[in-house]
Amino acid sequence: MTSEATPPTPMRPTRKCPECGRPSRRETFPFCSPRCQAVDLNRWLSGRYVIPGPPLDEASEDGER
Repeated sequence: MTSEATPPTPMRPTRKCPECGRPSRRETFPFCSPRCQAVDLNRWLSGRYVIPGPPLDEASEDGER
């Protein structure tokens, strides 16, 4: 055996950060940094990202059926 330790294999391949395109890091996956995580979270909380749902009927908005 050799005295040199080999680094562990990554658990998942690195991917591009969805915010800035830099390689992702294990601690903040799928982002590259806590800053990019915070930017993405802010977009979700402010309503800039929306998951579309079924259209609402006008009657359901008034509470009538």
